Amino acid sequence: MIRIGTRRSALALIQAREVADALRARGAAVDLVPVATEGDRHAAASLALLGGKGLFVREIEEMLLAGRIDVAVHSLKDLPAELPPGLCLAALPARADARDVLVSREGHRLRELAPGAAVGTSSPRRRALVLAARPDLRVEPLRGNVDTRLSKLQSGACDAVILAAAGLQRLGVAPAHAEVLDAEEFIPAVGQGIIAVEARSDDGRTLAALAALDDRLTRACAEAERAFLRRLGASCASPLAAHATVATGSGVLTLRALVASDDGGGVLRGQLEGLASRAEAVGRELADTLLDRGAAELAPLRPVAGGAR
Repeated sequence: MIRIGTRRSALALIQAREVADALRARGAAVDLVPVATEGDRHAAASLALLGGKGLFVREIEEMLLAGRIDVAVHSLKDLPAELPPGLCLAALPARADARDVLVSREGHRLRELAPGAAVGTSSPRRRALVLAARPDLRVEPLRGNVDTRLSKLQSGACDAVILAAAGLQRLGVAPAHAEVLDAEEFIPAVGQGIIAVEARSDDGRTLAALAALDDRLTRACAEAERAFLRRLGASCASPLAAHATVATGSGVLTLRALVASDDGGGVLRGQLEGLASRAEAVGRELADTLLDRGAAELAPLRPVAGGAR
């Protein structure tokens, strides 16, 4: 029996069931173990004040290390750049749509929102990118699951919200007024759209079962994006983005990334290509380029010397 730990949210359970179904299709017996994390228990509070995105994964990882579960399923964008010793990313299934979606109450696109309109998001990245594109807008803090944020939109708490396309698709939610934002301009978060399947590094039986779920191209993209994140020493309060794609056939990986000020007044963008087999090196090199251009003066970063892994 493979015990899979997951958050209790609707989206987290859907993602965990995808992994469970894939394992069952290969003959494994699987049991889901829903866990209420600290991040879920404090859904209205600021993540930065509480301790960052790790609040969504810490208790599940502790259960994994203690042997109370065998696998943990997360959204990769919720995982800190460094995993606890003894844990590894055993599988990264094929990535879903990594882009962001602006959902408005009146059907307006980002460029059409009225001056002073309120856009709801608690993501520093999304805040900075909205203000970089439209400094005349207001960005209001907004946390909660997808249904909660859409309900607040309809109640008039804001004029638009920004959500992940992958989350909407996995939940089967299709808002009436949605604009998919261009990933080259509105660069997605590190790991957005990727399900992370975590296991103990010494659990050979489970690692063998999970190996078939791993997607090679998705892993290369994740490695480049997370290497960029590690090199910068960024926190959940750092407005940054990194999104990699791999050209099928050539194996060339393209990484686009940015670091911004909180108010969107300063945005440093960069792009680098390299072989997918050198994904981590590409991520570190692009981070170094942005650091050389002053990224650490724009955002709260603690660069890791030498790009330590």
